[in-house]
Amino acid sequence: MRLFVFLLFTSFVTFGQSFPGGLVSPTTWTVSVNPSTAKVGDEVEIVFSAKINDGWKIYAAESDPDAGPMILEFKYSGLKDIQLMGKPRPAKPAKKFYEEVWEADVLVYYKEAKYTQKARITGVNPGGKVKLNYQTCQDDGQCVPGDDDFDILVKAAPGSEVKQDELNKTPENTTTGRQDLAESPDSTKEAPAEVTQAAVPGDSLATAVEASAEVPPVKESGGMWKFLLVAFGAGFASIFMPCIYPIMPMTVSYFTKQKDGKFKAVFYGICIMLIFAVMGLITMALGASFLNALSTHWLPNLIFFTLFIVFGFSLLGAFEIVLPHGAVNKIDRLGDKGGLIGIFFMALTLVVVSFSCTVPFVGSLLIGAAGGEVLKPLYGMLAFGLPFALVFSGLAMFPQYLKSLPKSGGWLNELKAVFGFLEFALALKFLSNIDLAYHWNLIHRNVFLVIWIVVAVIIGLYILGFMRLPKDEKVTRYSPLRIGFAVIFLAIAAYMVPGVTNKPLSALSGILPPLPTQAMASAAPKPDLMRALPHGLWGFNEMDDALLQSKETGKPVLIDFTGYACANCRKMEENVWSKPDVLQSLKDDFVIASLYVDDKKELPQDRHYVSSFDNKLKTTIGAKNLDYQMSKYNSNAQPYYIIVDAGGEKVTDPVAYTSYEEFKAFLEKGKTAFRP
Repeated sequence: MRLFVFLLFTSFVTFGQSFPGGLVSPTTWTVSVNPSTAKVGDEVEIVFSAKINDGWKIYAAESDPDAGPMILEFKYSGLKDIQLMGKPRPAKPAKKFYEEVWEADVLVYYKEAKYTQKARITGVNPGGKVKLNYQTCQDDGQCVPGDDDFDILVKAAPGSEVKQDELNKTPENTTTGRQDLAESPDSTKEAPAEVTQAAVPGDSLATAVEASAEVPPVKESGGMWKFLLVAFGAGFASIFMPCIYPIMPMTVSYFTKQKDGKFKAVFYGICIMLIFAVMGLITMALGASFLNALSTHWLPNLIFFTLFIVFGFSLLGAFEIVLPHGAVNKIDRLGDKGGLIGIFFMALTLVVVSFSCTVPFVGSLLIGAAGGEVLKPLYGMLAFGLPFALVFSGLAMFPQYLKSLPKSGGWLNELKAVFGFLEFALALKFLSNIDLAYHWNLIHRNVFLVIWIVVAVIIGLYILGFMRLPKDEKVTRYSPLRIGFAVIFLAIAAYMVPGVTNKPLSALSGILPPLPTQAMASAAPKPDLMRALPHGLWGFNEMDDALLQSKETGKPVLIDFTGYACANCRKMEENVWSKPDVLQSLKDDFVIASLYVDDKKELPQDRHYVSSFDNKLKTTIGAKNLDYQMSKYNSNAQPYYIIVDAGGEKVTDPVAYTSYEEFKAFLEKGKTAFRP
């Protein structure tokens, strides 16, 4: 129970390595046309293949573009005598994970990725260009934006004439972008300047399940061990629920009187594990699309919210949820049979009878598994059933310990009520998911926190006996265990209180809604030149303006190379920048230049330029900032922090994604080395 409560309200923050500098190229793309020679009227495939370094990932093109990270984009330009058909299709489904920093599911590729774009040759001089925009990230490190250009090379020979009406009738001609090529009056003419396409996932559910069977390392799962610990803790806690705990002595006594009783008890525990695992298998078999809908769609979230509220009232004693007695009795009679088959049905009887107590745990774990890989429900249910096997088998082997267990009584009703209150708190998360998705802004962070604080305080007061339900006994004795649990919940409430004043709560950063918007732009020292940053900080949009401010104030410039889709940038801001001494130093001692490398806002036409670093045309603010980072500081990863003087020259070694202690030392060193 203690482990379950602790894991329920705690998340871990892991700091990754910092790169010492230098350009990082973790993803290498190749583009080819198959076949490379075709006739007019033939169909060809443009094949995009990526090799991704170990420990890195890219966000798939078929991801939700509103989830947060920068997803893979295909931008075609200068197309001539070639007609795109449909959208790029992945060779195999991406792996789906829940990333706390985005509070959303993301689709990623590790090690390799491959997309195929169908096209039709419409003239004898086909060709064009394609630009790939993407982001490569480490699970515990930095992110590197990618911007690669390729020529589409294909030789064409005369063939059958392709009429425009035939192209328009092509079923797959569903190109989407800034301008659909199907709308062009003449497909043999040069295509619009640029067409952006999003990919579509594969069509086969069986393929999705098969591809997902290749399980990535635990590190890539973004918290598999934490999930398994929660599942194990939930299983252990459920043993002490009123549906299970009272029958434990009777069940164990049955096995101690049997021949080969210890073996049968072990088999009994394993059967319980397998029955719960079947639930995970059923969920897994429904496939990735089902899991994605389970965790992201408004309807499942609304259903889960309703179910948690209903089960919360049930656990508080308002009514009892039971399965039909006929079905339960039939399963129970099958358990009377001898042998291992009878023991299996005894285990099934326990699972069925305990339905009203275990379903909140099982439901929570399956929902949590929806934010991970397809096999995660199976792992979770096996971990959930493991405590049953350990406890029942262990007590059968060592029955003398059965006498030391506390007798059933009023404490079980109290435990049931505590979980009922927790159900109300957990239900709010599902309602919050809907609120965030549809931008209702009804359950913002402070409302969420106030409700959770109230629930935690109620639980603490209930455990201490200041609040009682009709079936509860009066608390006359305060044991160390009772006081300890009350202190835990009151401490949780106290921990959340500063969050109501917009203080970051790193332990709950993956659960709470995002921090509210900072002060209005009009409150900025220079409104036209600055943007609001977390914790009331302000940063200059342009490096030149920051350097000018440095000359005026005599302060060094902290260059913050960051990105909207940079997960580790958000972690640094929430977990490191928020420290009082670091925050005070950022406010008082530095001019901040906040340079977003993925800002898609177009530069004025007269500010477009061709970079001398990579000979590419830069047309957006993000491209300009990334070009500045690469050409000036030989780095292309974010977050990346550099302290410079008013002339733009660095005064100390830069740092990247790092710990609080190292970042604090970095600021101190920069202040000391700076000379106005």
